[in-house]
Amino acid sequence: MNIIKNSEGKTLNIALEGRLDTTTAPKLEAEFKQSISDNTELNLDFAKLEYISSAGLRVLLAAQKVMNKQGKMVIRNVNDVISEVFEVTGFVDILTIE
Repeated sequence: MNIIKNSEGKTLNIALEGRLDTTTAPKLEAEFKQSISDNTELNLDFAKLEYISSAGLRVLLAAQKVMNKQGKMVIRNVNDVISEVFEVTGFVDILTIE
């Protein structure tokens, strides 16, 4: 998985490419711990994300909890496969997906 990060003031934009699974979730979790504390907005671009596992969902949930306290988190460009995972798991009710 590739993580492409871009900061603009208090907004952090992260694009994910590849698979967010048990192997790659710790990499994203470490990136969030390092990067999101000073931001009020977190935008995630899933245009090139092919797959997400329960480990990836856990990392997103943790990031959402942090961002609820300090601002907002938005996920954009979700493909049909990942959208279905969000719907089946109920994450559509927890996350802001555009």
